Amino acid sequence: MELTIIISIVTFITGGLLTWLGIHSLFKSKCKTLLSEAEKEAEAMKKDKLLEVKEKFLHLKADLEKQVSARNAKIQSTEAKLKQKELGINQRHEELQRRNSEIDAIKENLNMQLDLVEKKKQDLDKLRQKEVEHLEVLSGLSADEAKERLVESLKDEAKSQAASFISEIVEEAKMTANKEAKKIVIQSIQRVATETAIENSITVFHIESDEIKGRIIGREGRNIRALEAATGIEIVVDDTPEAIVLSGFDPVRREVARLALHQLVQDGRIHPARIEEVVAKVRKQVEEEVIETGKRTTIDLGIHGLHPELIRLIGKMKYRSSYGQNLLQHARETANLCAVMASELGLNPKKARRAGLLHDIGKVPDDEPELPHAILGMKLCEKYKEKPDICNAIGSHHDEIEMQSLLAPIVQVCDAISGARPGARREIVEAYIKRLNDLEQLALSYPGVVKTYAIQAGRELRVIVGADKIDDKDTENLSNEIAKKIQDEMTYPGQVKITVIRETRAVSYAK
Repeated sequence: MELTIIISIVTFITGGLLTWLGIHSLFKSKCKTLLSEAEKEAEAMKKDKLLEVKEKFLHLKADLEKQVSARNAKIQSTEAKLKQKELGINQRHEELQRRNSEIDAIKENLNMQLDLVEKKKQDLDKLRQKEVEHLEVLSGLSADEAKERLVESLKDEAKSQAASFISEIVEEAKMTANKEAKKIVIQSIQRVATETAIENSITVFHIESDEIKGRIIGREGRNIRALEAATGIEIVVDDTPEAIVLSGFDPVRREVARLALHQLVQDGRIHPARIEEVVAKVRKQVEEEVIETGKRTTIDLGIHGLHPELIRLIGKMKYRSSYGQNLLQHARETANLCAVMASELGLNPKKARRAGLLHDIGKVPDDEPELPHAILGMKLCEKYKEKPDICNAIGSHHDEIEMQSLLAPIVQVCDAISGARPGARREIVEAYIKRLNDLEQLALSYPGVVKTYAIQAGRELRVIVGADKIDDKDTENLSNEIAKKIQDEMTYPGQVKITVIRETRAVSYAK
């Protein structure tokens, strides 16, 4: 039984081995077949790649041959050009050598001629010296003395001719300049309409009845004291019917007091607490009105890009006056005059209008530094980034600094036109009389002046000189000197005409 089992197992193992050997031989034959096929395909691919490489090589070779042929052609053409240039250079070199030889020959000829000229010059100098010695013997004067006399006579003649010529030129220039200047100024004034309102230091507040005066004064005067303390304005309540006078040097404070009184009277509640509340509210309204006035003014004049602080200061001008002339009206008038005059002269009217509006901005600062208003205005405009020519025009319109552009004299002239026209400004009588006396005394300080008279409200100064002390030529020089000294040392609106009068009187008596 066991033998049978063993035999069957051996038989099974033998059959399996035979089967495996058959499979192995079959796999081996297939592998050989696949290897042979792969070798054939690899050989075919190798041949194809070799053909492609050969084809590319042939193409590259053809391209290189074309490039080499093109470069060779270019090199040949360059060589031909170089040969032509070399030939031309050789020809120019030969031409230069020929010209140099000609120049050398000309130089030798010139040197010979110069030698001859020098010899002739020496001969002429000897002859001239002999003639001078002969003339000195005949005239009894040396050459230097004769020369000095001739120079002196020529100097005197030249002086007299120059004086007359200068006088003619000055007169002609005055006629032409005056004509053109008058034309420009008249056109500028005609094209600018202005108001002639005059402000002062008091404001009259009208009321409906005198009963309101008692309510404004309050019990034991407490209401009026509270109002004066809150506004800084003196309130005068007297027997004037239906009117209360507000007195103060600051127009802004007067306006705050006027508006506060108006609201208190309309409301009817007048007591210290209410007064302080209304005054604070009105002060804020006035500040807003100042800014709004500045904005409206810049819009009306077509001026853009101003700093908000400058706009506020422009609005503040409405409540300031100079010699009785409203400062904002003066600034607007000057701005319009500057624009018109700049247009007439071919300059930028926008810049001129801007400088004219800002020229008196230094009169309304928040603080009061010890500086002239022109310099202070210039510093304010520099602080708020205005252009240098506008700042210079503002700072120089009263000659505190030197003018650096054509805009500056335009602003100065238009400021004078606006301030000097009739009705524009008021001056204190004492100051006006003092200015006229100073004008006369300034002219009297010159030697030879006998009398002086300031006439036409200080617009003309007549100077009478002694005929035995000053001649006719010196009268014109005297008028120019007086005009220059007045211009340098005095402040005045408009211009002052200086007339020097020299007369000779012959007096005899019949007995």
